[in-house]
Amino acid sequence: MTAPENKDARFWDRIARKYATDPIKDTEGYEKTLARVGDYLEADHKVLELGCGTGTTAPRLAPLASSYLATDISSEMISIAQGKAEKNPVAHLEFSTDTVETLDLQPDQYDAILGFNYLHLVEDVDRTLELIRVCLKPGGYFLSKTPCIGDMTPLIRLVIPLMRLVGKAPQHVQPFKAPALEEKIGAAGFEIVACEFHATRGKDVRPFIVARKPQ
Repeated sequence: MTAPENKDARFWDRIARKYATDPIKDTEGYEKTLARVGDYLEADHKVLELGCGTGTTAPRLAPLASSYLATDISSEMISIAQGKAEKNPVAHLEFSTDTVETLDLQPDQYDAILGFNYLHLVEDVDRTLELIRVCLKPGGYFLSKTPCIGDMTPLIRLVIPLMRLVGKAPQHVQPFKAPALEEKIGAAGFEIVACEFHATRGKDVRPFIVARKPQ
């Protein structure tokens, strides 16, 4: 099922080409996050990545699993990701223009679900977390790394609505603080296994949270 057309999809479609050229700002922190994700993936795992963007992370992690579906609301982002995959094929990896709401999900379907730079951009966080929990197998992991806007300078929270008015920000940006985000994930029925910060420079406002669906 294709994700419905909406303002957020149009925004990400419009900036997809530029987004694809933006370098990773903290490669050491990024590599640490990938390594920690790898600690929770096994060769027989079915993995779903939500908000995969232009497919930078998916090819790095897909070889660790038996199947890996990477999704994004933006068809342009997925088109770029598929183009990369055609040039450098990766076993077990598929891309799809979808959200957790539009996928044909089944209960207890995935061993791990990943969301990087994702939760702060969804419209209904509680509903998103509920769907993630339902389609995870008992004992499965939700691994996320989320920018917490509430922990940034207050100026950011003032500027975002202005940026949105001129088409420079998506429609939905959640102003989390890290403790509130961790609490919200726990309230959705997950056990919090770890909350870490992987940045190697500057103030880190993107907690890496490992959450497990109870057995």
